[in-house]
Amino acid sequence: MTGGRCWLIKSEAEVYSIDDLARDASTAWTGVRNYEARNHMRDEMSDGDLVLYYHSNASPPGVAGLARVRGAPYPDPTQFDPSDPYFDPRASTVDPRWWLVDIEFVEMFPRLVTLQELRAEPRLRDMVLLNRMRLSVQPVTNEELAVVKHLAGVGA
Repeated sequence: MTGGRCWLIKSEAEVYSIDDLARDASTAWTGVRNYEARNHMRDEMSDGDLVLYYHSNASPPGVAGLARVRGAPYPDPTQFDPSDPYFDPRASTVDPRWWLVDIEFVEMFPRLVTLQELRAEPRLRDMVLLNRMRLSVQPVTNEELAVVKHLAGVGA
């Protein structure tokens, strides 16, 4: 695995937390229905890329650990299943609209890096998370990754 980019993905802790990912070891990142987030997964994510795992809609929200992209992007099967909440009647197997990546657990941080801490860190002022809160899959620079890991108490 030789990916070189870094990302941040958001999940509600009650829906699928980093504890769930640690238990499962890996998962398909299904259900993304935002075109910009989809394009990041489909066009830019690569096998081995590191991923900050962010708990959104939590008290407090924050970065809980690290994951890694495993394998190449592929069509999200939930778009084709009429019984799935993420079904998209406009999608077809010939022309899929929604894509996903598999992610695997890397590590849980010793402590949650809260959104408040991220906002207070001047080196993160340009971080997409702090400027585009609603985007569920977003790029992270290597410097931002190092700062977040430092705040979490793990080696960069």
